[in-house]
Amino acid sequence: MRVVFALRLSAIVVAAAGAGCTSLQSSDNVLGFITPYRIEVVQGNVLTREQVALVKPGMSRTQVREALGSPLLMDIFHADRWDYVFTIKRQGTEPQRRNVVAIFEGDTLKSLDAADLPSEVDFVDSISTFKPKRVPTLTLSEEQRRVLPVPASPPPSEQTEPQGPASEYPPLEPQS
Repeated sequence: MRVVFALRLSAIVVAAAGAGCTSLQSSDNVLGFITPYRIEVVQGNVLTREQVALVKPGMSRTQVREALGSPLLMDIFHADRWDYVFTIKRQGTEPQRRNVVAIFEGDTLKSLDAADLPSEVDFVDSISTFKPKRVPTLTLSEEQRRVLPVPASPPPSEQTEPQGPASEYPPLEPQS
């Protein structure tokens, strides 16, 4: 009798553990408050608008490589094409993928296909998991200024010189 009970109990425990393992892969939260670590995957070259603006048609392969770095893909069957690919998957941000294609004629750059590249600031903002709170506006409009009460002007005797403790400090260097 005890053996049958122990077998049933162990079967239930194994079934519950197996069900828990499959739910770990399908959801982001375990028990509603534990978030498993997801590895950050960054591949390729980070290219921004500022970097691509440095590259002009007519530049040599060496100059393009100095400005953009080594391409991720250099196909031996398409020797006149360099592919710069960038992907990033980071927990807390949207996955990103960008492609830049450089086409050469011989040793000189013919064209550069780079669409939808962010600026450096936009790129850093897009991968940052720290989102600052919205800062309130600290300026008043003209209408808001007109509504403010006018401060009372002090009597003329108080407007002469600022009052405060008179400070006299000893000299920093001894005088001879």
